[in-house]
Amino acid sequence: MMRKLYLYVVVFISGAAVLAVEILGTRILGPFYGVSLFLWSALITVTLAALSLGYAVGGRWADKNATLSRLCILVAGAGAWLLLIPWIKQPLLMLTESLGLRFAVLSAAFVLFAPPLTLLGMVSPYAIKLKTASLSVVGRTAGNLYAISTVASVVSALLTGFFLIPNVGVERLTLAIGALLLITAAIGLFTDKKSKLAAFGVTGILFLIVAVIWSLPSNNAAPEKGLLAVEQSPYAEIRVLDTQNRRYLLIDGGTHTIVDPSTWQSHFPYVAVMDLTKSFFEKPEELLLVGLGGGSVVKNFAKDGWKVDAVEIDPVVIEVAQNHFGLESSEGNIFQMDGRQYLLTHEKNYEIIAMDAFGSSSIPFHLVTAEAFALIASRLMPDGVLAINIESLGWHHILVRSLAATLKKSFSHVLALPTYQSPETIGNIIILASNRALNLSLIEGDITDLNYVTSPAYLQNLAWHSRFTPDIREAPVLTDDLNPVDIWAEATNLAARRDLHRYFKESGLSW
Repeated sequence: MMRKLYLYVVVFISGAAVLAVEILGTRILGPFYGVSLFLWSALITVTLAALSLGYAVGGRWADKNATLSRLCILVAGAGAWLLLIPWIKQPLLMLTESLGLRFAVLSAAFVLFAPPLTLLGMVSPYAIKLKTASLSVVGRTAGNLYAISTVASVVSALLTGFFLIPNVGVERLTLAIGALLLITAAIGLFTDKKSKLAAFGVTGILFLIVAVIWSLPSNNAAPEKGLLAVEQSPYAEIRVLDTQNRRYLLIDGGTHTIVDPSTWQSHFPYVAVMDLTKSFFEKPEELLLVGLGGGSVVKNFAKDGWKVDAVEIDPVVIEVAQNHFGLESSEGNIFQMDGRQYLLTHEKNYEIIAMDAFGSSSIPFHLVTAEAFALIASRLMPDGVLAINIESLGWHHILVRSLAATLKKSFSHVLALPTYQSPETIGNIIILASNRALNLSLIEGDITDLNYVTSPAYLQNLAWHSRFTPDIREAPVLTDDLNPVDIWAEATNLAARRDLHRYFKESGLSW
Protein backbone atom coordinates (compact mmCIF):
# COMPACT_ATOMS: atom_id res chain seq x y z
CA MET A 1 0.00 0.00 0.00
CA MET A 2 2.82 2.37 0.94
CA ARG A 3 4.57 1.65 -2.35
CA LYS A 4 1.44 2.43 -4.38
CA LEU A 5 0.91 5.69 -2.51
CA TYR A 6 4.53 6.66 -3.11
CA LEU A 7 4.15 6.15 -6.87
CA TYR A 8 1.26 8.60 -6.90
CA VAL A 9 3.31 11.09 -4.88
CA VAL A 10 6.38 10.86 -7.11
CA VAL A 11 4.28 11.30 -10.25
CA PHE A 12 2.51 14.31 -8.73
CA ILE A 13 5.76 16.01 -7.67
CA SER A 14 7.46 15.28 -10.99
CA GLY A 15 4.51 16.69 -12.95
CA ALA A 16 4.51 19.81 -10.80
CA ALA A 17 8.27 20.25 -11.26
CA VAL A 18 7.97 20.17 -15.06
CA LEU A 19 5.70 23.23 -15.29
CA ALA A 20 7.56 25.07 -12.54
CA VAL A 21 10.86 24.62 -14.38
CA GLU A 22 9.35 25.80 -17.67
CA ILE A 23 7.98 28.99 -16.08
CA LEU A 24 11.17 29.59 -14.12
CA GLY A 25 13.04 29.46 -17.40
CA THR A 26 11.60 32.86 -18.38
CA ARG A 27 13.04 34.40 -15.21
CA ILE A 28 16.38 32.61 -15.43
CA LEU A 29 17.02 33.60 -19.07
CA GLY A 30 14.79 36.68 -19.39
CA PRO A 31 17.05 39.23 -17.66
CA PHE A 32 19.86 38.36 -20.06
CA TYR A 33 17.96 37.90 -23.34
CA GLY A 34 14.67 39.66 -22.67
CA VAL A 35 11.29 37.97 -22.34
CA SER A 36 10.27 37.75 -25.97
CA LEU A 37 8.35 35.46 -28.28
CA PHE A 38 11.64 33.68 -29.02
CA LEU A 39 12.30 32.91 -25.36
CA TRP A 40 8.85 31.41 -24.82
CA SER A 41 9.11 29.45 -28.06
CA ALA A 42 12.53 28.09 -27.07
CA LEU A 43 11.34 27.04 -23.61
CA ILE A 44 8.21 25.34 -24.94
CA THR A 45 10.25 23.60 -27.65
CA VAL A 46 12.85 22.32 -25.18
CA THR A 47 10.18 21.22 -22.70
CA LEU A 48 8.16 19.24 -25.23
CA ALA A 49 11.25 17.73 -26.88
CA ALA A 50 12.73 16.69 -23.53
CA LEU A 51 9.47 15.18 -22.30
CA SER A 52 9.02 13.27 -25.57
CA LEU A 53 12.52 11.85 -25.27
CA GLY A 54 11.89 11.01 -21.63
CA TYR A 55 8.64 9.19 -22.41
CA ALA A 56 10.29 7.14 -25.16
CA VAL A 57 13.46 6.24 -23.29
CA GLY A 58 11.69 5.80 -19.96
CA GLY A 59 9.22 3.35 -21.46
CA ARG A 60 11.96 1.22 -22.98
CA TRP A 61 14.04 1.18 -19.80
CA ALA A 62 10.98 0.31 -17.74
CA ASP A 63 10.23 -2.71 -19.94
CA LYS A 64 13.76 -4.01 -19.45
CA ASN A 65 13.89 -3.92 -15.66
CA ALA A 66 11.78 -1.37 -13.80
CA THR A 67 12.60 -1.07 -10.10
CA LEU A 68 11.64 1.49 -7.48
CA SER A 69 15.26 2.35 -6.77
CA ARG A 70 15.91 3.17 -10.44
CA LEU A 71 12.84 5.39 -10.51
CA CYS A 72 14.20 7.23 -7.47
CA ILE A 73 17.58 7.68 -9.14
CA LEU A 74 15.86 9.37 -12.10
CA VAL A 75 14.10 11.79 -9.75
CA ALA A 76 17.31 12.44 -7.82
CA GLY A 77 19.20 13.12 -11.06
CA ALA A 78 16.65 15.77 -12.09
CA GLY A 79 16.88 17.39 -8.67
CA ALA A 80 20.68 17.42 -8.69
CA TRP A 81 20.75 19.12 -12.11
CA LEU A 82 18.35 21.85 -10.93
CA LEU A 83 20.66 22.53 -8.01
CA LEU A 84 23.47 23.23 -10.46
CA ILE A 85 21.55 25.80 -12.55
CA PRO A 86 22.22 28.92 -10.42
CA TRP A 87 25.95 28.24 -10.69
CA ILE A 88 26.28 27.21 -14.35
CA LYS A 89 23.86 29.82 -15.70
CA GLN A 90 26.26 32.78 -15.91
CA PRO A 91 29.16 31.14 -17.80
CA LEU A 92 26.69 29.46 -20.15
CA LEU A 93 24.97 32.77 -20.99
CA MET A 94 28.28 34.45 -21.76
CA LEU A 95 29.35 31.49 -23.89
CA THR A 96 26.20 31.47 -26.04
CA GLU A 97 25.80 35.24 -26.49
CA SER A 98 27.72 35.28 -29.77
CA LEU A 99 25.25 32.88 -31.41
CA GLY A 100 22.61 35.53 -32.05
CA LEU A 101 19.37 35.91 -30.14
CA ARG A 102 17.39 32.93 -31.46
CA PHE A 103 20.16 30.33 -31.33
CA ALA A 104 21.56 31.70 -28.05
CA VAL A 105 18.18 31.43 -26.32
CA LEU A 106 17.53 27.97 -27.74
CA SER A 107 21.02 26.70 -26.85
CA ALA A 108 20.93 28.04 -23.31
CA ALA A 109 17.43 26.67 -22.73
CA PHE A 110 18.50 23.25 -24.02
CA VAL A 111 21.61 22.97 -21.85
CA LEU A 112 19.91 24.23 -18.67
CA PHE A 113 16.56 22.51 -18.87
CA ALA A 114 16.63 19.54 -21.24
CA PRO A 115 18.50 17.16 -18.85
CA PRO A 116 16.15 17.52 -15.84
CA LEU A 117 13.02 17.62 -17.99
CA THR A 118 14.08 14.46 -19.83
CA LEU A 119 14.61 12.66 -16.53
CA LEU A 120 11.24 13.89 -15.25
CA GLY A 121 9.62 12.69 -18.48
CA MET A 122 10.90 9.18 -17.75
CA VAL A 123 9.05 9.05 -14.42
CA SER A 124 5.51 8.35 -15.70
CA PRO A 125 6.40 5.32 -17.90
CA TYR A 126 8.43 3.88 -15.02
CA ALA A 127 5.59 4.45 -12.57
CA ILE A 128 3.05 2.86 -14.93
CA LYS A 129 5.22 -0.24 -15.24
CA LEU A 130 5.63 -0.51 -11.47
CA LYS A 131 1.95 0.15 -10.74
CA THR A 132 0.38 -2.11 -13.35
CA ALA A 133 -0.63 -5.45 -11.86
CA SER A 134 -2.09 -6.94 -15.03
CA LEU A 135 -2.76 -6.10 -18.67
CA SER A 136 -6.46 -5.77 -17.93
CA VAL A 137 -5.91 -2.56 -15.96
CA VAL A 138 -2.95 -1.04 -17.82
CA GLY A 139 -5.13 1.56 -19.55
CA ARG A 140 -6.74 2.66 -16.29
CA THR A 141 -3.36 2.77 -14.55
CA ALA A 142 -1.78 4.88 -17.27
CA GLY A 143 -4.79 7.21 -17.38
CA ASN A 144 -4.78 7.73 -13.61
CA LEU A 145 -1.06 8.45 -13.41
CA TYR A 146 -1.06 10.86 -16.36
CA ALA A 147 -4.12 12.59 -14.88
CA ILE A 148 -2.29 13.04 -11.57
CA SER A 149 0.77 14.39 -13.39
CA THR A 150 -1.32 16.84 -15.42
CA VAL A 151 -3.31 18.07 -12.40
CA ALA A 152 0.00 18.63 -10.61
CA SER A 153 1.23 20.67 -13.57
CA VAL A 154 -1.90 22.82 -13.47
CA VAL A 155 -1.51 23.49 -9.75
CA SER A 156 2.20 24.17 -10.19
CA ALA A 157 1.64 26.63 -13.04
CA LEU A 158 -0.78 28.67 -10.93
CA LEU A 159 1.33 28.60 -7.77
CA THR A 160 4.62 29.32 -9.55
CA GLY A 161 3.39 32.31 -11.52
CA PHE A 162 0.86 33.76 -9.09
CA PHE A 163 2.66 33.25 -5.78
CA LEU A 164 6.02 31.49 -5.63
CA ILE A 165 8.18 33.55 -8.04
CA PRO A 166 7.08 36.97 -6.68
CA ASN A 167 7.38 35.88 -3.03
CA VAL A 168 10.13 33.25 -2.93
CA GLY A 169 12.44 34.40 -5.73
CA VAL A 170 13.84 32.60 -8.75
CA GLU A 171 17.08 31.27 -7.31
CA ARG A 172 15.56 30.02 -4.07
CA LEU A 173 12.65 28.42 -5.89
CA THR A 174 14.92 26.62 -8.36
CA LEU A 175 16.99 25.20 -5.53
CA ALA A 176 13.89 24.34 -3.52
CA ILE A 177 12.45 22.29 -6.39
CA GLY A 178 15.75 20.47 -6.73
CA ALA A 179 15.77 19.76 -2.99
CA LEU A 180 12.15 18.56 -3.08
CA LEU A 181 13.00 16.09 -5.84
CA LEU A 182 15.94 14.82 -3.77
CA ILE A 183 13.68 14.43 -0.74
CA THR A 184 11.18 12.49 -2.84
CA ALA A 185 13.96 10.24 -4.14
CA ALA A 186 15.33 9.68 -0.63
CA ILE A 187 11.92 8.64 0.69
CA GLY A 188 11.51 6.14 -2.15
CA LEU A 189 14.94 4.67 -1.59
CA PHE A 190 14.22 4.25 2.11
CA THR A 191 11.09 2.23 1.27
CA ASP A 192 13.18 -0.10 -0.92
CA LYS A 193 14.89 -2.50 1.48
CA LYS A 194 17.72 -3.10 -1.00
CA SER A 195 18.68 0.57 -1.29
CA LYS A 196 19.47 1.74 2.25
CA LEU A 197 23.00 2.83 1.34
CA ALA A 198 21.75 4.90 -1.59
CA ALA A 199 19.13 6.47 0.67
CA PHE A 200 21.73 7.56 3.20
CA GLY A 201 23.82 9.03 0.37
CA VAL A 202 20.91 11.03 -1.01
CA THR A 203 19.98 12.17 2.50
CA GLY A 204 23.49 13.43 3.12
CA ILE A 205 23.47 15.41 -0.11
CA LEU A 206 20.03 16.73 0.77
CA PHE A 207 21.15 18.16 4.12
CA LEU A 208 24.08 19.85 2.39
CA ILE A 209 21.82 21.41 -0.25
CA VAL A 210 19.29 22.61 2.32
CA ALA A 211 22.14 24.35 4.12
CA VAL A 212 23.18 26.02 0.86
CA ILE A 213 19.63 27.13 0.11
CA TRP A 214 19.09 28.78 3.46
CA SER A 215 22.50 30.42 3.36
CA LEU A 216 21.43 32.38 0.27
CA PRO A 217 20.19 35.93 0.82
CA SER A 218 16.46 36.61 0.41
CA ASN A 219 17.34 38.47 -2.78
CA ASN A 220 20.50 39.42 -4.65
CA ALA A 221 20.57 43.06 -3.65
CA ALA A 222 23.98 44.38 -2.60
CA PRO A 223 23.59 48.08 -1.69
CA GLU A 224 27.25 48.38 -0.72
CA LYS A 225 28.15 47.53 -4.34
CA GLY A 226 25.45 49.72 -5.87
CA LEU A 227 22.82 47.05 -6.50
CA LEU A 228 19.98 48.60 -4.52
CA ALA A 229 17.16 46.17 -5.24
CA VAL A 230 16.32 42.96 -7.07
CA GLU A 231 12.59 42.24 -7.17
CA GLN A 232 10.56 39.48 -8.80
CA SER A 233 7.18 40.81 -9.85
CA PRO A 234 4.35 38.89 -11.54
CA TYR A 235 5.62 40.34 -14.83
CA ALA A 236 9.40 40.73 -14.76
CA GLU A 237 12.67 40.80 -12.86
CA ILE A 238 13.33 44.36 -11.71
CA ARG A 239 16.72 45.76 -10.69
CA VAL A 240 17.73 49.13 -9.34
CA LEU A 241 21.42 49.93 -9.43
CA ASP A 242 23.76 52.87 -9.01
CA THR A 243 26.90 53.27 -11.07
CA GLN A 244 28.94 56.30 -12.20
CA ASN A 245 26.61 58.77 -10.42
CA ARG A 246 23.59 57.42 -12.26
CA ARG A 247 20.67 55.33 -11.06
CA TYR A 248 19.27 52.72 -13.46
CA LEU A 249 15.98 50.86 -13.57
CA LEU A 250 16.34 47.56 -15.43
CA ILE A 251 13.25 45.53 -16.28
CA ASP A 252 14.12 42.04 -17.51
CA GLY A 253 17.60 43.35 -18.22
CA GLY A 254 16.50 46.30 -20.37
CA THR A 255 17.13 49.90 -19.30
CA HIS A 256 13.91 51.83 -18.63
CA THR A 257 15.10 54.77 -16.52
CA ILE A 258 18.39 56.63 -15.98
CA VAL A 259 18.49 59.48 -13.47
CA ASP A 260 20.83 61.51 -11.30
CA PRO A 261 19.89 60.23 -7.81
CA SER A 262 20.70 63.57 -6.20
CA THR A 263 18.28 65.60 -8.35
CA TRP A 264 16.09 62.94 -10.09
CA GLN A 265 16.91 64.63 -13.40
CA SER A 266 16.60 62.13 -16.23
CA HIS A 267 19.66 61.29 -18.33
CA PHE A 268 17.66 59.32 -20.88
CA PRO A 269 17.52 61.50 -24.04
CA TYR A 270 14.04 60.36 -25.00
CA VAL A 271 12.56 61.89 -21.82
CA ALA A 272 13.74 65.34 -22.89
CA VAL A 273 12.36 64.80 -26.38
CA MET A 274 9.04 63.58 -24.97
CA ASP A 275 8.86 66.93 -23.18
CA LEU A 276 8.58 68.64 -26.57
CA THR A 277 4.92 67.67 -26.69
CA LYS A 278 4.18 70.32 -24.04
CA SER A 279 5.14 72.97 -26.58
CA PHE A 280 2.11 72.16 -28.72
CA PHE A 281 -0.11 73.67 -26.01
CA GLU A 282 -0.27 77.22 -24.65
CA LYS A 283 -0.75 76.16 -21.01
CA PRO A 284 -0.48 72.99 -18.90
CA GLU A 285 -3.28 70.53 -19.58
CA GLU A 286 -3.74 66.80 -18.89
CA LEU A 287 -1.45 63.90 -19.79
CA LEU A 288 -2.09 60.16 -19.85
CA LEU A 289 1.12 58.12 -19.60
CA VAL A 290 1.00 54.41 -20.43
CA GLY A 291 4.06 52.77 -18.85
CA LEU A 292 5.46 54.33 -15.69
CA GLY A 293 9.07 53.13 -15.51
CA GLY A 294 10.91 55.13 -12.88
CA GLY A 295 8.48 58.03 -13.23
CA SER A 296 10.76 60.52 -15.03
CA VAL A 297 8.07 61.56 -17.53
CA VAL A 298 5.51 61.99 -14.74
CA LYS A 299 7.90 64.17 -12.73
CA ASN A 300 8.78 66.36 -15.72
CA PHE A 301 5.17 67.05 -16.65
CA ALA A 302 4.02 67.55 -13.04
CA LYS A 303 6.84 70.02 -12.45
CA ASP A 304 5.43 72.20 -15.25
CA GLY A 305 1.89 72.12 -13.86
CA TRP A 306 0.38 69.31 -15.93
CA LYS A 307 -2.19 66.97 -14.41
CA VAL A 308 -0.92 63.45 -14.94
CA ASP A 309 -2.63 60.06 -15.00
CA ALA A 310 -0.20 57.17 -15.35
CA VAL A 311 -1.09 53.55 -16.09
CA GLU A 312 1.31 50.78 -15.07
CA ILE A 313 0.43 47.09 -15.09
CA ASP A 314 3.24 45.99 -12.74
CA PRO A 315 2.69 46.84 -9.04
CA VAL A 316 6.37 46.33 -8.25
CA VAL A 317 7.40 48.94 -10.85
CA ILE A 318 5.11 51.42 -9.07
CA GLU A 319 6.71 50.61 -5.71
CA VAL A 320 10.22 50.89 -7.15
CA ALA A 321 9.44 54.27 -8.74
CA GLN A 322 8.21 55.56 -5.39
CA ASN A 323 10.94 54.02 -3.23
CA HIS A 324 14.01 54.44 -5.45
CA PHE A 325 13.26 57.19 -7.98
CA GLY A 326 11.59 59.87 -5.88
CA LEU A 327 8.11 59.62 -7.39
CA GLU A 328 5.62 61.44 -5.15
CA SER A 329 1.91 60.69 -4.98
CA SER A 330 1.20 64.38 -5.55
CA GLU A 331 2.89 64.23 -8.97
CA GLY A 332 0.34 61.98 -10.62
CA ASN A 333 -2.54 59.53 -10.27
CA ILE A 334 -1.21 56.01 -10.75
CA PHE A 335 -3.53 53.28 -12.04
CA GLN A 336 -2.33 49.69 -11.76
CA MET A 337 -3.78 48.01 -14.83
CA ASP A 338 -3.11 47.27 -18.49
CA GLY A 339 -2.93 50.34 -20.73
CA ARG A 340 -5.49 49.18 -23.27
CA GLN A 341 -7.83 48.07 -20.51
CA TYR A 342 -7.62 51.55 -19.00
CA LEU A 343 -8.44 53.15 -22.34
CA LEU A 344 -11.43 50.83 -22.74
CA THR A 345 -12.83 51.44 -19.27
CA HIS A 346 -12.07 55.17 -18.79
CA GLU A 347 -13.71 57.62 -21.15
CA LYS A 348 -11.67 60.63 -20.06
CA ASN A 349 -10.02 62.67 -22.84
CA TYR A 350 -6.48 64.07 -22.73
CA GLU A 351 -4.40 66.67 -24.56
CA ILE A 352 -1.43 64.28 -24.65
CA ILE A 353 -1.27 60.51 -24.46
CA ALA A 354 2.30 59.22 -24.10
CA MET A 355 3.08 55.55 -24.74
CA ASP A 356 6.21 54.50 -22.86
CA ALA A 357 5.58 50.79 -22.37
CA PHE A 358 7.87 49.47 -25.10
CA GLY A 359 11.30 48.00 -24.43
CA SER A 360 13.79 46.59 -26.92
CA SER A 361 12.70 43.01 -26.30
CA SER A 362 9.10 43.45 -25.30
CA ILE A 363 6.61 45.48 -27.33
CA PRO A 364 3.09 44.72 -26.09
CA PHE A 365 1.53 43.91 -29.45
CA HIS A 366 -1.97 44.85 -28.31
CA LEU A 367 -0.90 48.48 -27.82
CA VAL A 368 0.41 49.02 -31.36
CA THR A 369 -2.42 47.90 -33.59
CA ALA A 370 -4.89 49.80 -35.73
CA GLU A 371 -7.59 48.91 -33.23
CA ALA A 372 -5.53 50.23 -30.30
CA PHE A 373 -4.64 53.47 -32.10
CA ALA A 374 -8.30 54.04 -33.00
CA LEU A 375 -9.15 53.68 -29.32
CA ILE A 376 -6.38 56.11 -28.37
CA ALA A 377 -7.61 58.63 -30.94
CA SER A 378 -11.05 58.51 -29.30
CA ARG A 379 -9.47 59.41 -25.95
CA LEU A 380 -7.64 62.48 -27.27
CA MET A 381 -8.94 66.02 -27.41
CA PRO A 382 -9.50 67.29 -31.01
CA ASP A 383 -6.09 68.99 -30.93
CA GLY A 384 -4.49 66.21 -28.87
CA VAL A 385 -1.12 64.59 -29.55
CA LEU A 386 -0.04 60.96 -29.21
CA ALA A 387 3.66 60.40 -28.44
CA ILE A 388 5.17 56.91 -28.67
CA ASN A 389 8.65 56.05 -27.41
CA ILE A 390 10.28 53.08 -29.14
CA GLU A 391 13.79 51.69 -29.40
CA SER A 392 14.85 51.03 -32.98
CA LEU A 393 17.89 49.81 -34.88
CA GLY A 394 17.98 52.80 -37.22
CA TRP A 395 15.63 55.63 -38.17
CA HIS A 396 13.98 53.78 -41.04
CA HIS A 397 13.55 50.36 -39.49
CA ILE A 398 10.45 48.42 -40.54
CA LEU A 399 9.06 48.89 -37.02
CA VAL A 400 9.15 52.69 -37.37
CA ARG A 401 7.60 52.62 -40.83
CA SER A 402 4.92 50.09 -39.91
CA LEU A 403 3.90 51.99 -36.77
CA ALA A 404 3.60 55.13 -38.89
CA ALA A 405 1.47 53.30 -41.46
CA THR A 406 -0.77 52.00 -38.70
CA LEU A 407 -1.05 55.43 -37.06
CA LYS A 408 -2.09 56.96 -40.38
CA LYS A 409 -5.31 54.96 -40.17
CA SER A 410 -6.42 57.16 -37.26
CA PHE A 411 -4.26 60.32 -37.51
CA SER A 412 -3.65 62.72 -40.39
CA HIS A 413 -0.17 63.80 -39.24
CA VAL A 414 2.68 61.45 -38.22
CA LEU A 415 6.21 62.63 -37.43
CA ALA A 416 9.31 60.83 -36.12
CA LEU A 417 11.84 62.51 -33.81
CA PRO A 418 15.11 60.56 -33.41
CA THR A 419 17.01 61.09 -30.17
CA TYR A 420 20.37 60.15 -31.71
CA GLN A 421 22.35 61.46 -34.66
CA SER A 422 23.32 58.41 -36.72
CA PRO A 423 20.42 57.07 -38.82
CA GLU A 424 21.88 53.55 -38.85
CA THR A 425 22.56 52.89 -35.16
CA ILE A 426 20.37 51.89 -32.23
CA GLY A 427 18.49 54.41 -30.13
CA ASN A 428 15.13 55.80 -29.11
CA ILE A 429 12.70 57.45 -31.49
CA ILE A 430 9.63 59.44 -30.47
CA ILE A 431 6.78 59.06 -32.96
CA LEU A 432 4.18 61.83 -32.84
CA ALA A 433 0.67 61.46 -34.23
CA SER A 434 -2.16 63.97 -34.30
CA ASN A 435 -5.02 65.37 -36.35
CA ARG A 436 -3.46 68.82 -36.06
CA ALA A 437 -0.39 70.18 -37.78
CA LEU A 438 2.75 69.37 -35.81
CA ASN A 439 4.68 72.65 -35.89
CA LEU A 440 7.04 74.07 -33.27
CA SER A 441 9.18 77.21 -33.07
CA LEU A 442 12.53 75.64 -32.24
CA ILE A 443 15.99 76.37 -33.58
CA GLU A 444 16.03 75.24 -37.20
CA GLY A 445 19.64 76.03 -38.09
CA ASP A 446 23.01 74.82 -36.87
CA ILE A 447 22.46 73.17 -33.49
CA THR A 448 26.16 72.54 -32.86
CA ASP A 449 26.52 76.00 -31.31
CA LEU A 450 24.38 75.06 -28.33
CA ASN A 451 26.25 74.49 -25.07
CA TYR A 452 25.98 71.38 -22.93
CA VAL A 453 25.24 68.77 -25.55
CA THR A 454 23.52 66.55 -22.98
CA SER A 455 21.15 69.30 -21.83
CA PRO A 456 17.40 68.93 -22.48
CA ALA A 457 17.46 71.99 -24.77
CA TYR A 458 20.18 70.51 -26.95
CA LEU A 459 18.50 67.10 -27.11
CA GLN A 460 15.16 68.65 -28.02
CA ASN A 461 16.62 70.79 -30.79
CA LEU A 462 18.66 67.87 -32.10
CA ALA A 463 15.52 65.73 -32.33
CA TRP A 464 13.41 68.49 -33.91
CA HIS A 465 16.17 69.38 -36.36
CA SER A 466 16.37 65.69 -37.38
CA ARG A 467 12.61 65.11 -37.60
CA PHE A 468 11.28 63.18 -40.57
CA THR A 469 8.09 61.72 -41.94
CA PRO A 470 8.46 57.91 -42.08
CA ASP A 471 8.15 56.29 -45.47
CA ILE A 472 5.04 54.12 -45.18
CA ARG A 473 5.09 52.73 -48.71
CA GLU A 474 4.75 48.94 -48.57
CA ALA A 475 4.82 49.11 -44.77
CA PRO A 476 2.24 46.69 -43.31
CA VAL A 477 -0.54 47.95 -41.06
CA LEU A 478 -0.52 46.19 -37.68
CA THR A 479 -3.75 44.66 -36.44
CA ASP A 480 -4.93 42.57 -33.52
CA ASP A 481 -5.03 39.64 -35.92
CA LEU A 482 -1.58 40.01 -37.54
CA ASN A 483 1.26 41.71 -35.69
CA PRO A 484 4.91 40.64 -36.14
CA VAL A 485 6.48 43.25 -33.82
CA ASP A 486 8.26 40.55 -31.78
CA ILE A 487 10.13 39.40 -34.86
CA TRP A 488 11.01 42.95 -35.91
CA ALA A 489 12.33 43.75 -32.43
CA GLU A 490 14.80 40.82 -32.52
CA ALA A 491 17.77 42.68 -34.05
CA THR A 492 17.18 45.72 -31.82
CA ASN A 493 16.99 43.54 -28.74
CA LEU A 494 20.22 41.76 -29.61
CA ALA A 495 22.14 45.00 -30.25
CA ALA A 496 20.77 46.68 -27.12
CA ARG A 497 21.62 43.76 -24.86
CA ARG A 498 25.14 43.37 -26.18
CA ASP A 499 25.75 47.04 -25.36
CA LEU A 500 24.24 46.62 -21.89
CA HIS A 501 26.20 43.46 -21.17
CA ARG A 502 29.44 45.22 -22.06
CA TYR A 503 28.52 48.28 -19.98
CA PHE A 504 27.57 46.39 -16.81
CA LYS A 505 30.02 43.50 -17.12
CA GLU A 506 32.86 45.10 -15.15
CA SER A 507 30.64 46.28 -12.29
CA GLY A 508 29.02 42.87 -11.89
CA LEU A 509 25.76 44.58 -10.90
CA SER A 510 23.57 42.74 -13.36
CA TRP A 511 23.19 39.21 -14.68
